[in-house]
Amino acid sequence: MSSKHFWCFAVATLLVISITTRQSRAATAGDACSYLTPAQISAALGATVDAGVYVTPTFKRTCTWTIKGGGGFVTLFLSDLKQYEAGRHPPISAVVITPVSGLGDGAYFNAVGDNVGLIVKKGNVSFKVAAYIHAAPLSRKQAVERALAPQVLAGF
Repeated sequence: MSSKHFWCFAVATLLVISITTRQSRAATAGDACSYLTPAQISAALGATVDAGVYVTPTFKRTCTWTIKGGGGFVTLFLSDLKQYEAGRHPPISAVVITPVSGLGDGAYFNAVGDNVGLIVKKGNVSFKVAAYIHAAPLSRKQAVERALAPQVLAGF
């Protein structure tokens, strides 16, 4: 095989591998565990997480990744615009809503005490990503959620 043919074959092979790999990691609509990988969550947390698990085997709109060795977990909940709008106008005053710019078609943090979730909409869907990290300040949880949201958005 000539070197010209070898390089064409090598480039074509790498292209096929790249396309196949990208497709295998593509998010599946309604399957929350397919939007984030343990590696992405571990990078945002600075701690290793287990593989994502569903609340029940048949309800796949929520996925939870647990920090190895304890310390908390991250959840992703896929929802619709009704949930997004309802969260913007909570029925109790203890909920603090903080608008977030630069994510999807709208986003806000929804905090109660030391728990917070980032709720984002894009088109006619929305999602909530929440980092429940034990003994971490609200700002740390928000930073993790903010880091993960664009990765979820890439799957829509």
